[in-house]
Amino acid sequence: MRLTIRTNLAARILMACADNPGRLLKTAEVAEMCNCSTNHAAHVVQRLHIEGFVSTLRGRAGGFTLARPADAISMGAVFRVFEGDIPFAECFDPETNTCPLSGACRLKRYIERALDAFYHELDMVTLRDLVQGNCGLSALLQLKPSMPENCQP
Repeated sequence: MRLTIRTNLAARILMACADNPGRLLKTAEVAEMCNCSTNHAAHVVQRLHIEGFVSTLRGRAGGFTLARPADAISMGAVFRVFEGDIPFAECFDPETNTCPLSGACRLKRYIERALDAFYHELDMVTLRDLVQGNCGLSALLQLKPSMPENCQP
């Protein structure tokens, strides 16, 4: 299993937002931090906005920030938004499935159970779990003027 770049960027962007509460982040600065193109980051931010994870403000003084508290954002929900429309294997999409084993294969059921377990685990992880007290992450994001006083690297 491998996550798409979009899902990876979505997680990074949300962590940057959560680690910078009350601050409007610019797509360009987050793209630089995430080591991706501004265009790619903008597409992910747009999708995060459509799905209600971030709020955006257009214009020169605009940017984006979390639309809800970090402890109300399940990483399972985020992953489903970006991964849910991509079939895990050919046989998961009845329109494009050409596998001759589909009628008798049991593997699909086991994969479905494994995917359910994967998402179940991520459902129990909030964005807050990823950033709270994570001084190493705060240092890497470099969007804060300085480390919080209560952080010990």
